[in-house]
Amino acid sequence: MHSRYLDIAAKIRDRIEANEWEPGAKLPRLDDFAAEYGANRDTIGRAIAALEAEGYVWAVQGRGIIVRYGTIRPRRPRGNLVKRNATGTGYSFPSATSQEVWKHHIPPVAAAEPLNDPRIAKLLKVEPGTQVMRRFRVTGPEAEPPFQINISWIHPRAATVPGVASQAPGPGDWLYRLENAGHWPISWIEIHRARMPSKQEAALLEIPTNLPVLEIVRVGTSGADGQPVEVTEYIVASDRVETMHVLHRDESAQDPWPDDSSERTEG
Repeated sequence: MHSRYLDIAAKIRDRIEANEWEPGAKLPRLDDFAAEYGANRDTIGRAIAALEAEGYVWAVQGRGIIVRYGTIRPRRPRGNLVKRNATGTGYSFPSATSQEVWKHHIPPVAAAEPLNDPRIAKLLKVEPGTQVMRRFRVTGPEAEPPFQINISWIHPRAATVPGVASQAPGPGDWLYRLENAGHWPISWIEIHRARMPSKQEAALLEIPTNLPVLEIVRVGTSGADGQPVEVTEYIVASDRVETMHVLHRDESAQDPWPDDSSERTEG
């Protein structure tokens, strides 16, 4: 038997998709919905919980039920190219574009702190608890809610590079400063995984705690000594991003009938 709360969730979803409430707007109270749909408060609560799990709304204690932005950004192949910024300093990483203006949603922080995450410490090749420079940012396009959290940990041997803790206008300027101080050229690898957000991450990204996030960890290796010089973690709400990759054929997957196309069969 189809549950009543799913019917109500579908009706509210249709209204959200019809832009009755814009992103960031507060929905009516549960009691108001209950009166409108002739249902009890618990049924409405289950309907809202279903919409929250789908990413349509965000229930915030003390603020009510907020309509989420929840829209995947323009789809671009991620690729593997690191680009120099138009300013001539700093870098933009795969799938980024220089056409958008992003802002900080909270004041950026850079400070020397102990690195207690054993996974990140291992990637940076330091012992857990080692004092490192930590750069913390919550950024996104000007007209949207926060898009990503990014946290960078800089190896102690590079933490005192002048300007590495500053916030320059262009993205990646601090990486240019590392390279200019003797770590040219930095090379990178990325590690991607999906996971659930912490309560703090969910609050910063304005998402429910039951919505997965995409985590991208980038490890930067110094060209001077071949050892990690920085590790950066990006955390993005899963319903706002898709990774798209162009696939290429290996030599083993080339045309098996190079001289006789008549042997091909049509499917």
